[in-house]
Amino acid sequence: MTDPRGMDAQDTHVRRKEEADGPISSPRWSFGTSSEHRVGDMEADQKPQPDVLFSIGGTGLVEGALALVRVDFPQERWRPERLWFAVAALVSIIGSLAADVVLVAVGTTAFPATKGYVHFRFSDYGKLTVVGVVIACVAWPIVTRITSSPRWLFFRLAVVVTLFLWLPDLYILWKGQPAKAVAVLMVMHLAIAVVTYNALIHVAPARRVRRADIPAPG
Repeated sequence: MTDPRGMDAQDTHVRRKEEADGPISSPRWSFGTSSEHRVGDMEADQKPQPDVLFSIGGTGLVEGALALVRVDFPQERWRPERLWFAVAALVSIIGSLAADVVLVAVGTTAFPATKGYVHFRFSDYGKLTVVGVVIACVAWPIVTRITSSPRWLFFRLAVVVTLFLWLPDLYILWKGQPAKAVAVLMVMHLAIAVVTYNALIHVAPARRVRRADIPAPG
């Protein structure tokens, strides 16, 4: 038979040991917590970063703006022939200067008070006209390379540039220059745009470049 007193003494010894060592705890396995961390890390990796979103949005805005003005960088190359482009540039310069001379003559005849106006001197408007026409002529071949609708885009560029060139006219009008003389200047800017645009697109239209016409690299 077992001695009850021995059992009580053994139980008392075990309890004292537990009190000294602390309760024995069973291991806890945090499967759920680890899974949640892994899912959270995956979601963080898949979530687009702010810089990426900004880059994507910026690219979309640029592409939308280019599409709006029909800048599509076509695969087929179009450009005006060099000879006819030179002829068109010459026609643009001569035609624009001739239009200026005629408009100044008409303006001073219609408005005698504008005779002797400083901006009606050929030396004053002549060089500005040549510079403006040369810039327009340089722009035409560039436009033919960046869009499949060169006439559409070049026309709108001509309108925008003409409106921009009217700003100095409006400024000198605001500063007290004669209104009739300023009106003649604005008509002169419009005439230059009309002459140059039509000379370039009709005398030197964009044509498709054949592969044989494309110079080999190097």
